[in-house]
This record gives sequence, structure tokens and C-alpha cells, in this order.
Amino acid sequence: MSRIFPIENPHPKATALQRLKARRKLWLQAHVWLGLGFGLFLAIIGLTGSVLVFWQELDEAINPRLYQASQATHQNRKSIDELIAAANAVAPKGWVSASVNALHDNGNAVFGFYYPEPDLTPEQAESLTIALNPTTAEEVTRRVFYHAWNPFKHCLLGFFFKLHYALFLGETGVTIVGILAVVFFVSVMSGLILWWPLTGNWKRVLTIKRKASAERFNHDLHQTAGFYSLIVLLVLLVSGMYFNLPGQFRWWVEQFSTVTEDAKAAPQPTPPMSAAVLENALQKIVSQNPQAEADYYVFSPDPTVPFTACFRNVPELRPYVLTNRCYQLNRNSGEVLAITDPAHGTGGDVFMQWQWPLHSGQAFGWTGRILVCLAGLMCPLLFVTGVIRWLQKRKAKQHKRVV
Repeated sequence: MSRIFPIENPHPKATALQRLKARRKLWLQAHVWLGLGFGLFLAIIGLTGSVLVFWQELDEAINPRLYQASQATHQNRKSIDELIAAANAVAPKGWVSASVNALHDNGNAVFGFYYPEPDLTPEQAESLTIALNPTTAEEVTRRVFYHAWNPFKHCLLGFFFKLHYALFLGETGVTIVGILAVVFFVSVMSGLILWWPLTGNWKRVLTIKRKASAERFNHDLHQTAGFYSLIVLLVLLVSGMYFNLPGQFRWWVEQFSTVTEDAKAAPQPTPPMSAAVLENALQKIVSQNPQAEADYYVFSPDPTVPFTACFRNVPELRPYVLTNRCYQLNRNSGEVLAITDPAHGTGGDVFMQWQWPLHSGQAFGWTGRILVCLAGLMCPLLFVTGVIRWLQKRKAKQHKRVV
């Protein structure tokens, strides 16, 4: 009589490893098709983002007249009220200024006024820059930053900006890029799952093998480039969602923390321009923060929309981040309505305020900017090595079928 031997249960660790490998195959398919389907867009957005990390330095080198008009100091320059009035006087009819870069307000500088989305003008501009001499309030030069319809007539940095955040597709493109940020977030996380060594061989996934074949070198390059840029890429993708999908991003943040509503100023009678209401308010802020430097201002003709003044090098922020503090002022009275920076407020407020410093790399000075630039350059590298890897595996499968 034959004996019947019971079937032994496989080792629990071996079973778990098999399940993980089966799931990994699904993630591999998702990673491959997300990369092949959308990776070119990631390469474009990442490459343009790397350029834009240094956009102000590049712009100053390309357009020195925008940045060097005269030796202007706080003592001899016109008040911000007078400069706004002068810029409005020389702007095309019907245009409304939205912001002014103080540029190098403490030295050799001009004030650049940006006028977005007007009716079409002879310049056919969607966004126009008007530069004023801060001492005389006279126009120095002007340029079309964004052209109304021809991307090749943007200024150079305008070209890169539009391609980076909208792919030259207008408001629809802004939404598309926001959705792509979500897609790329999933792709990066799937890459992390595929990178994780199931057998614990960490050296293999953290280094590029010496004297490896072309196929192995490409694989290791794709794997290590993805891992070492992982954290910065994830931060950039999340902040990209914040910029391109602001309503959805705010809703998501509000599920975890309160987000303070934007301040509103009650309409008041407009004071005479000679009152220098805004200038007095700005000087008061500077006197309270002597080391702070004006960075940029944002304003609107709507009297209920505050005048926003942002300052860099605020001493109180240095233990936290190297970034700006913004004051929201009643444009007609100079009253401070709100103060925002990445170090104060509710958890939701702080998280939202961190997005721009992190996205631009400015939160950590030159170190942060270089890291963001390198992470952007990793995007085309990951796309190219990913496509090469896919072609290599495809060729190997075809060869196996023939054999």
C-alpha cells in the first residue's frame, strides 16, 4: 500500500516574495505606459523649469536696461505711489497693472511694471513690461513679455514660462499641466516601488555597476537618477499641483487644516497722490525690519483688493527659510490687513506658503536652487533612459520569439 505524503506549505517568506513580485509586475506596466505616454511632457516641463530657476539672473544678463537705469536710493527715488501713477500714465489705454518688481530697489535699478491680459494693442501683447527710472519716474524701456497669440514673439523668458506651466495651450494648458503633475506623481511613486530591492541588495540599487554592458549601464543610470532626485521631484510635483490646480489643491489642504481666507479691504475714498500713503506704509515696514529688502509688489485698481508688498532677507525668517514675508495693505489707507510668510499661520497656511519657496528652490538659497535645477535636468534623462530601456526589452522579447 502506497503511502500518501502531505504537501508541505511553502515558506511564508517565499510566498510573500511571490506576491510582491506579482504586484511589482502590475506597477511595472503602469510605470512603463505612464512614462511612454507622458514622459516627453515631463522632460519638457523639467528642462524649462531648470532654466527658470535662474530666470532673473538670465533676464538681467539679456536685458540690462531693464535692471540698470540710474543710481537710485530710498532718499532720491520717487515714492511708490508716484511710480504707479507714472506707469499707468504711459501704459496703453485700458491696461491694468498687476505687479511691480522692485528689482534692486536699494541700488542701480529700475521698476518693472507688468500689465496682464488687456485688450489687444499695437504690440499685440498679452503681458507688457514697462520699466521706469525710479529717480525721475520716466519710462526707460518696454517689452512684450507674453505675446497675445504667437509663442515665438514672447520674450525669451516668457517663452520658457508659457511652455513650462501651460505648454502654449492657454488656460486649458494650465489645467493639463496640473493634471500631468498628478500623473507624474503616480509615475515617480511607481518607480520607487520598482526600485525597492526585495532581496535586500541595496548596493545594486544605489550604485552604477562598473564596466557594465550598455544595457546594464542604462538600467542603473535610470534607476539611480530616479532615486537620488526622488524627494526633490516629489516636492516639485506637489507644488506644481498648487500652482496649476489651486482650487483643488486648496480643497485638499482644507481636509487636514484650516486655510485663512484672503484679506479684503473696505473701499475708501482715494487720497490725493501727494499723500504717499503706500510709500509711508512701506517705509514703516522697512523701519521695523531694517535689513529687509523690497522684492516685489502686487496690486489692483479694485479698492477691495489689498496692495501686497513682499520683502526678502527678513531677519526673523532666517532660522526657518530664506524666503519672503508679504504684507497686505489697504491701498488707500496703508493699514496692514494681514502678514503672510512660510513660518506663521495655521498648518494649512504654512503648507501653502511653502509651495513657492520650495518650487523655485529659494527656500534654501543657492543650494535649493541648484537642487531644483538638477532635478529638472533629471526629467529628460529619466525619459530618454526609460525609452531606451523599453526598446532594449522589446528587442530582447522579439529575439526570444525568433529563437
